[in-house]
Amino acid sequence: MRILKYVALDILKNKIVMAYAIMLALFSWSAFGLEDNASKGVLTVLNIILLTVPLMSVLFATIYVYNSNEFIELLVSHPVKRSMIWRALFAGLSLSLVAAFILGAGIPILLFADFATAIMMITAGSFLSVIFVAIAFLSSILTRDKAKGIGISILLWLYFALLFDGLVLFLFFQFADYPIEKFVVLMSALSPVDLCRILILLRLDVSAMLGYTGAVFKDYFGTAGGLVVSYLLLSLWIIVPFMMSLIKFRKRDL
Repeated sequence: MRILKYVALDILKNKIVMAYAIMLALFSWSAFGLEDNASKGVLTVLNIILLTVPLMSVLFATIYVYNSNEFIELLVSHPVKRSMIWRALFAGLSLSLVAAFILGAGIPILLFADFATAIMMITAGSFLSVIFVAIAFLSSILTRDKAKGIGISILLWLYFALLFDGLVLFLFFQFADYPIEKFVVLMSALSPVDLCRILILLRLDVSAMLGYTGAVFKDYFGTAGGLVVSYLLLSLWIIVPFMMSLIKFRKRDL
């Protein structure tokens, strides 16, 4: 608990995290203030969340882990379990970035969007923050080279935030004559960013604009059971990368 408290306080005092929260607040308040209705503002903020939150989380967490190498080595030299150190670092980073997101974007979302949509967006943004911290931990433990680790993190963000959508569109165009909608639903589970986007768009009922594909998404994700499955998939996106990094950290020769 002491390690967690130290890490969380250290990050919350960090000027970059403060700037991140202020930037999210400025973008969110501006989006709701400039748009003539709340729905347009929600879509604008959604795009900001889906791109900015994962990028900030993965980059900041990767750099923080590399910069904390000496601190980690000092803790390992004490009679403290490695798993406890790694979990405390992960929890501290995750809580701090989620807090910055909620303070920056969560407050205007709660004020301007309807309550259910606001909760869905805040939940999705919080999940994305923690997921990309987990991905950052895995990237940073794969290599000792800081530049390579940051490069891996950026490539993973680029794939999940931008390239994955291109791949899905490519499949749609290539197999337009075949009923691949259900396959696309399964594919969406392979990207946490896409999964969060679908959940929020379904909540806004924008799925009606997607025709039959939107109806298929609504059948799978629009029900209570679909929501539970979606949150389980998002939880797996946290657990799997983090556990992989934890196993590697335990075996690593510091």
